[in-house]
Amino acid sequence: MPYTLPDIARIIGADWLQKGAPHAIIEQLTLDTRHLPLPGDLFFAIIGIRHDGHRFIPQAYEAGFRHFVVSQHVDVAAFPEANFLQAPDTLRALQQLAAFHRSQFDYPVVGITGSNGKTIVKEWLFQLLNKQFNIVRSPKSYNSQVGVPLSIWQMSGAYTLGIFEAGISQIAEMRHLAPIIQPDIGIFTNIGPAHREGFSSEEEKIAEKMQLFTACNRLICCADHAGVMAAAEKWAAAHTGREIWSWSTANLAAMFRVSPVQILDDGHTAMTIQSAGNGETAMIIPFSDSASVENAIHCYVAGLALGVASSILVDGLSHLNPLEMRLELKDGIEDSTLVNDFYNNDLASLRILLQFSQQQAKGRRVTLILSDILQSGQSKQTLYREVAKMIEGIDRFIGIGPAIPAIAPFLPAHVESAFFIDTAAFLGEVMRFSWRNNLILIKGARTFTFELIASRLAQQVHQTRLEINLNALIHNLNVYNSKIQPGVKIMTMVKAAAYGSGGAEVARLLEYHKVDYLGVAYADEGIELRQAGVQLPILVLNPDTASFDVFFRYRLEPEIYSLELLNSLTAYTGTEKAMAIHLKLDTGMHRLGFEKGDMEALWQQLRAFPNLKIASVFTHLSASDNPAHDGFTHHQAAAFSDMYGSIEQVLGYRPLRHVVNTAGIARFPEYHFDMVRLGIGLYGIDSSGLQNRLQVVNVLKTTVSQVKHIPRGDTVGYNRNSGLLSQPRTIATISIGYADGFLRMAGIGRYKVLINNQLAPTIGNVCMDMTMIDITTIPGVKAGDEVVVFGENPPVQHLADCMQTIPYEIFTNISNRVKRVYLQE
Repeated sequence: MPYTLPDIARIIGADWLQKGAPHAIIEQLTLDTRHLPLPGDLFFAIIGIRHDGHRFIPQAYEAGFRHFVVSQHVDVAAFPEANFLQAPDTLRALQQLAAFHRSQFDYPVVGITGSNGKTIVKEWLFQLLNKQFNIVRSPKSYNSQVGVPLSIWQMSGAYTLGIFEAGISQIAEMRHLAPIIQPDIGIFTNIGPAHREGFSSEEEKIAEKMQLFTACNRLICCADHAGVMAAAEKWAAAHTGREIWSWSTANLAAMFRVSPVQILDDGHTAMTIQSAGNGETAMIIPFSDSASVENAIHCYVAGLALGVASSILVDGLSHLNPLEMRLELKDGIEDSTLVNDFYNNDLASLRILLQFSQQQAKGRRVTLILSDILQSGQSKQTLYREVAKMIEGIDRFIGIGPAIPAIAPFLPAHVESAFFIDTAAFLGEVMRFSWRNNLILIKGARTFTFELIASRLAQQVHQTRLEINLNALIHNLNVYNSKIQPGVKIMTMVKAAAYGSGGAEVARLLEYHKVDYLGVAYADEGIELRQAGVQLPILVLNPDTASFDVFFRYRLEPEIYSLELLNSLTAYTGTEKAMAIHLKLDTGMHRLGFEKGDMEALWQQLRAFPNLKIASVFTHLSASDNPAHDGFTHHQAAAFSDMYGSIEQVLGYRPLRHVVNTAGIARFPEYHFDMVRLGIGLYGIDSSGLQNRLQVVNVLKTTVSQVKHIPRGDTVGYNRNSGLLSQPRTIATISIGYADGFLRMAGIGRYKVLINNQLAPTIGNVCMDMTMIDITTIPGVKAGDEVVVFGENPPVQHLADCMQTIPYEIFTNISNRVKRVYLQE
C-alpha cells in the first residue's frame, strides 16, 4: 500500500515541522544518508551511543534527501524543499511504522530467534518453500532493533509467506520487536553463550527471547535444550490452543523423535524422524556438522507446520545448498576489484550491495553484473523499473538472463549496458569489455552460476588467502565505542597496511563508519590512503624530514617529537605555510617524544611559528595492559597533564589530548580525555578484559596440494633428521611456507592447523612455499581441501605462542603475495 507523509505522521504520532511536499509517496525507509537517494526515501535520524543521525541532515539534504523524521530541533528554514516530521523517539517511530505496516497483511509469518542458526534456518526455509509460497524474508541477517523494521517494510500483498529473524543482546529489546514481526509460527533455534553479558542468567535470556512468540499459535523448538523446552511449556500453558512442535535426538518426550543420525562416507548425514502424524520418515542432508543437522530439522518441522508435504520437504532437504551470507571483496584482473554477492538475488540484498559499493568505490568506475531477479512477487515491468532507479549511481550495467532486458527502457542515460541470455554467453565475450580500475559488483541468483564469472574475473594468484571479516572489525569498533564517553573522538591505527589487513580497504570502511582520525606510520602509507580516496585526517607517526612537501600536497599531519624535527619543519614552512601537526610527549616510554627539559625551547618555537596548528598533544602509555604497573601509568598520565597544561598556556587554545591505546580504553576511562587511539583491538586482540567480547577479524587459509602415504623409516622435508618417521604416516602438503609468514618455528610438530574440523600437526621443517602436516588420523583429506592456519580455531595467539612472539608480528608478517579477501554481510 502507498503511504503519504500525512499517513506516516498519523501512524507514528509525529508533528509537522515543515511541509516541503506534503503529499509525497514514501517507498523506502533509510537510516543511512551515504547511498544515492531516491525520491521516495524517508530518512529516520536515529540516535545511537556514539552517533546521531541529526548531524548528517545537511549532507543528506545536499545529496538529495527530502523527507526526514527527527526527534531534535532542526533549523528547517535551512532546508526549504524538505519535509520534516518530529517524533519523540525516531527509533520507536520507525518500529511503530513497521508494526502498523505488518498489521496490514494476513498471510502467515514465521518468526525466528535463538542464539545461533537464525539466518541459516531462514534461508534454508526459503530454499525449501519458494515453490509453494511467494516469500518475503529478512535480508542477510537484518535482525536488530533497526534491521527488523526495515525487513518488515518489504512486505506487500504480492507475497504469501513472511520469514523474519529477531536477535537481541540485552533485556527489554524483544518487547519492541515482537509487535513488529507478529509471527504466527515461531522457531526457537537454540540457546548458547552469545550476548550473555547483556543478561543476568540463561533463564533470563530465554525468557526475553520467548517474548517474540507471545501471539504465536505454534512454536518449534528442540526438546534437547532443557531451558528452552521448559520456557516453551510455560508458554503453552499460558493460553489454550497453543502447540509445541518439539523434536529430540536424545529420545526425550517430543512430537518428533530423530534417530539415528549417521554420518555417511560422502560427508552427508542420514537420519530418520518419527512422529504420530507422519510415521517414520528417512532423509539425507548434504552436511555433517551438528549445527547443520539441527538447522535442517527445524526447517523440516517448520515446513510441516506450514502444511507442506513431508515428501516435498525431504526432497528439498537433500538438495540444500551451503550459504554464504557475506559479500566478498578481492582483487580482479586489470587492476579491478571484485565484490561477489552471488548467493541470493533480491531487491533488499541488492540495496545492501550498492551501499557497500559506495564505501569502496572512491572514484573508480562501477560495473554491476546482475542476473534475472527471481520470485520477486512483482510484475517484470514494475520490478525492473525499481531496479533501474536503485542503480543510478553505477557506470555500466551487464544483465544476464532472459527477463532482465526488460530493464533497458528504464536505465539512466549515462549508464552503459549490455545483455546476455546466460552466463556462458557472457563468459564467451567477457574480454571485449575493459575492466581496468573498475569496482565490479557481481550479483546473481544461484541458478546462474555466477561463481564462474567471479573465477574468470579474479586475479589468479597464490591459493593462500587472508580473509578479513569487515563485520567483525566494525563489531570490535563498536565494542570500544561503547566504552568511551560521548564527545570523545576515536583514532584508529591503520599503520603497516592495517596490521596486515590492507590499509586502503580498512580505512575506507572506517571512514564510512565515521571514525575521527586515522593513524599511519609513514607518509607513504598516508599517500596510499589519499590516492584510495580516503578524506579523514591522517596522523603520520614517523615523518621524514625530506618529504615535508608531501604533507602539504596530501593533507597529512606529522607527529613532531623532537626539537630537531621541529626545527627542520619550521625551516621548510617558515611563518607563512600553515600545517596541522601533533606533538608527542615522552612521559616514560622513552621511545620518541619531547621531554620535560625540552618545554622552554618548545614554547619559544610555538610562539614564533603560529602558522603551525597543534591538532593534538599526546603520549604513549608503556604498560596500560599490565595491572602490576598501574602506578607507573598514573604517573605517566599526571606527567602528561602537567606538560600539556604548559603548552596550552603558550598556545592560547586547547589541542586534542590523547593518551590511551587499545588496552587503556577499558582500563583507564579517566584518561580518555579528548580522543583515544584504537589499534590491535580493532583486529580482535585485547589484553584488558574485553577479549571475550571481540570477534575474530583475520582468518588465514590455505589448501592441500597433495596427499601422500609415507612408510616407516622415510623422512619428510629438508634436513632428514627433522622429519624421520618412526611409524607409517599419511601427510598432506599445504600451500604455505615461511615466505608467506608461516615461519620455520612452526614446523616439526610445534604447531597444528585445522583441516576437516580436526587439528593436524606440522611434520618436518616448514619450506619456503609449502608445509607438510600429519593427517594420519584424519580421514577423507584430499587435494584442494581447505586448511585454516589461524582464525577461530586455532586462534592466532596459538601461532604467536609457537613463534615466541605476539599477534601483532604474526599479522604484519603475512606476505604481500597472500591475497586479501574482504568479507562483509
